[in-house]
Amino acid sequence: MLPEKLINKTLQRFWRYSRGLTLGAQGVVLDAENRVLLIRHTYRSGWHFPGGGVEKGETVEDALRRELHEEAAVELTGPPEMFGLYANQHLFPGDHIALFVVRTWKSEGFPKPNAEIAEHRFVPWDALPDGTTAPARQRLLEIMTQQPRSAHWSKPSP
Repeated sequence: MLPEKLINKTLQRFWRYSRGLTLGAQGVVLDAENRVLLIRHTYRSGWHFPGGGVEKGETVEDALRRELHEEAAVELTGPPEMFGLYANQHLFPGDHIALFVVRTWKSEGFPKPNAEIAEHRFVPWDALPDGTTAPARQRLLEIMTQQPRSAHWSKPSP
């Protein structure tokens, strides 16, 4: 199984640089107390929202549903709210992220840490752990305090 994951990750990097446009879907999963689900990957630093790339033949909502299930064992029980579409060209030319707010969901508990996900955590949206990425912090401010939405996932290079 590990060689397959390595091949997939290598191909994903190739596709990011060889395609004109890539698209990801991420979900801001909120519980009844407005705590947000964050995950920490094994292959990049910081706390992030669950999500990943949209594969050929998928809609962004299909990709969101698949990634939430794979990364956090979260199943949608109602339609997610499409919150925004962000350019993520700071890190990958042509990349965009579709961000959804997820309020109706169920889960039987987080999966055990694995080769991709090191840790899962629900935290108060206004008391985020050290290491939460700047884009995650900014998106939460946009969602929870109605700050103006940025067109960019992270700040573009000057």
